[in-house]
Amino acid sequence: MKIPPFSLGFIFFAAFCLVIFIQLCYYLFVFGKLAFYKPKQKSSSQEYPVSVIVCGKDEAENIATHLPAALVQNYTTTHEIVFVDDNSTDETKYLLEGLGRQFKGLRTLLLTQDAMGIPGKKFPLSMGIRAAKYETLLLTDADCFPASENWIKLMQDGYDEGISIVLGYGAYAKKKGVLNKLIRFETFHTALQYLSFALVKMPYMGVGRNLSYKREMFLKNKGFASINHIPGGDDDLFIIKIANETNTAIVIDKDAHTISEPKATWREWQKQKRRHYSTSKYYPAKFKWWLGLYSFSHFLVYPLLAVSIIFFNWWLPLSVYFLRLIVLAVIWKKTMNKLNESDLWSRFLLFDIWMFLYYFIMSPNIFRRAERKWK
Repeated sequence: MKIPPFSLGFIFFAAFCLVIFIQLCYYLFVFGKLAFYKPKQKSSSQEYPVSVIVCGKDEAENIATHLPAALVQNYTTTHEIVFVDDNSTDETKYLLEGLGRQFKGLRTLLLTQDAMGIPGKKFPLSMGIRAAKYETLLLTDADCFPASENWIKLMQDGYDEGISIVLGYGAYAKKKGVLNKLIRFETFHTALQYLSFALVKMPYMGVGRNLSYKREMFLKNKGFASINHIPGGDDDLFIIKIANETNTAIVIDKDAHTISEPKATWREWQKQKRRHYSTSKYYPAKFKWWLGLYSFSHFLVYPLLAVSIIFFNWWLPLSVYFLRLIVLAVIWKKTMNKLNESDLWSRFLLFDIWMFLYYFIMSPNIFRRAERKWK
């Protein structure tokens, strides 16, 4: 049966083809950069003095289990761990005092009052950065631990001539259960975007769990002064402000990752994502466009596939869909291998379908006000 060229089914199919074309452009020309990324070989390597900044509030349990991994790093060059204790009321102070006697490289900065009008962790982070002794800063959180003893060494090795920012990967611990896999996949999918965009010279964010930049960049831009009124933004809005086409590098070596404890309930995870998404409304128009176009086209894949199958020749939309699926499978597999998330790949089709529901569930968070306290 011949279908009129401008039938409803043809319009649906044409829209579907357009969406798939957009998706393929992202996967082939943006995300493919990360999938096939190979670090540039250096003729020589230099180790810089490093200040590791860790912020925590009522994190006694995490300090006891995670902080020692940052204190026993295989890094012979001068470095320090600056722990900013943000008004903790638990045993944090005493644990830090004990670790300080054991590890001379640990310095504690005790905050005893909140900064009025500066929500989130930007004030304690700012105080830690200003107290740092060294120019190269490496940021993480108290609920994170390095994946290896070479974390500092590998992250600082990302610096080269003209580089002022190094983006790392902050993974979540692998545990049983559906929620854990969804959290880890969402973390991977976010990293796929911000690391790939950095490689195509459009850096727009890092993750505060594993991020490095020069102290000079912080001071030169007056720290977080322009975003102090926003609960989040210390690892995306600030990076957008200081990053450019040439001053940002990435480090994705598995030994350079940090690992965090994932949220244990759906409610906690959604609360966390609400805080993260609340800053995206402040992105410059360029990044809203490119990130929004990817997300919107991804969201439309399955609705348009369904109506195209129903109202058009079913084999045509399925053929186009499988072309995208093959490209997606290859890019995700190679990138998951690089980011040590390869166990997720066997469920890549389910994750791709899940993203339709994820966008539907999470998109309202863009318009909601985030909580002003970070802990």
